[in-house]
This record gives sequence, structure tokens and C-alpha cells, in this order.
Amino acid sequence: MDGINPALSPADLRLERRIFAASHGRDLTSEERETLKRIRPPRTYPVRLAVQSYDGPIAMLPVAQLYARDVPDLSPPEGKDLLQVLWCPFDHPIMPRTLLFWRSAAAVTDILDTPPEPPAVQFDGYLPEPCMLEPEQITEYPDHLELSEELREQLKQWSVPQAAKEDMDPDTYYDCVLSNAPGWKVGGWPAWDSTDPSPRHCSKCGTGMEVLMTVATFEQGDDAGDSWSPHPHPGAGPYPGHRGYNATGVLIGSGYRQHLFVCPAEPEHPHIELMT
Repeated sequence: MDGINPALSPADLRLERRIFAASHGRDLTSEERETLKRIRPPRTYPVRLAVQSYDGPIAMLPVAQLYARDVPDLSPPEGKDLLQVLWCPFDHPIMPRTLLFWRSAAAVTDILDTPPEPPAVQFDGYLPEPCMLEPEQITEYPDHLELSEELREQLKQWSVPQAAKEDMDPDTYYDCVLSNAPGWKVGGWPAWDSTDPSPRHCSKCGTGMEVLMTVATFEQGDDAGDSWSPHPHPGAGPYPGHRGYNATGVLIGSGYRQHLFVCPAEPEHPHIELMT
């Protein structure tokens, strides 16, 4: 709790999303307005919120469940074929803290119909909306900041006529169209939108770490043209506070990505989180 943003229950957040989805294209009913007012009471500023504490452990929220049979680039530890990603729906800081569980799917027999939930969530964007995954294998390339000066200059010259065909900025054409695919993904290359590249090494063995998974706010960037276009489903967003195509309801920072880096020599070594 940060004393500024009121934490809400998962049930209230889901109700708020249903109301906004149902009222899309029309005015809110009086009943809907009253419900939204109950969920988020009007505030005057300046305001001071009491920081509430919760006794005992707080359940973490499921973020992703991936099977090696569906995701060729998953590269699980030997004897494991299932990755479960969970996170705490509070800042630790600036983004949720994640836990990775590598498991054998055949050994998972005691399956809960409804997983436990925390009593509150700090931000709406920390409550993932359940989605069915349709993995698509793609090819992408390193961010231009990870390339040599010589290769950057070659790309700059090549991008000018290519960008003109699609009415795009040649300085950003490579990164938007070829380099980093937007959206949630396994493997691939990190995007360096808000920080410069820097080496990341495993705290246990010193091996250079690689991207395991990217948790993204948006499935498609505003400046990517027709490249990386997802196939939206009828239930996809928009949700309050989000722009663009956002089926998961997740918001990292003010619209960033959360990269999870793991040790390629031993994926069960401690991982690293990075927001870009």
C-alpha cells in the first residue's frame, strides 16, 4: 500500500471491468454509476489515505501457465514441462514481484477449481484477465542499441526507403517493424525503450542471463504500422485506464513491459525482473 492509491478487491475490479465493457458505446445507467461510485468513491485533494495492513501471507495471482509442448522456446529444466508464473499484486517497487515454478505436468494431480486470491490489489493493471493463449512462433532481431555502429549505419540507410513506403519514421522503423515484437512473448530480445542495454549475470553462477518471458501492457504498438498485428477476440478490452488492444488487462508502469531474465545454464537459479 502506498497511501495514495486505494487498493481494491479482485471482485470489485472485475465488476468495474464488466460495467465498462457492457456500457461501451452508451451512457452509464444510474445503477452502474452508483456501483462505480461505491467501488471508487469521489475524492477531493489533498487527500490522505490510511494504509491498511493484512495479517498473514497474501495469496499471489496467476499470471501465466505455459507448457513446453506449446512453446518451443520455453527451454525448461530437465524433467519439467510446465512453467507457472505468479506475482504479488503490489509494487516491489514500481512493478509486481514474480515467482517462477517449473513443474512436471504429470505430477500435478491436486488441481484447484478456484485458486486463492489476495484480499486486495494495489492497481487495476495488476489483476490479469483470464485469456486463452494461441502461441505463434516469430522471428525478431536485437534492439538497435545492441548492434554495432557499422550495422546501425547500414540499417539507417536501408530504413529510409522502407519507411517511406509505409509513411513511418526511418529512425524508428527497424525497432518498430523488425526488432522487438510487442505483446507477451517467450524468449526473443528485450526492448530498451526506457533504459540502455547492460549485461545481466546470474547471481549463482555468473552466466549471462537471457529473456525468459515478457509481460506487456499492449499487444500492438501505436507506431508499428501493420507489423505484429494480433488477432483480437470478441472479449478483448479496452479496459478503464488502458489504451489500444489489451486483452489481459495488465498495465506495467504507465504502459511498459516487464522482462523476466533467467539463467540459461540453470533456469531454476534466481531470476531478474526489469521494466522497459
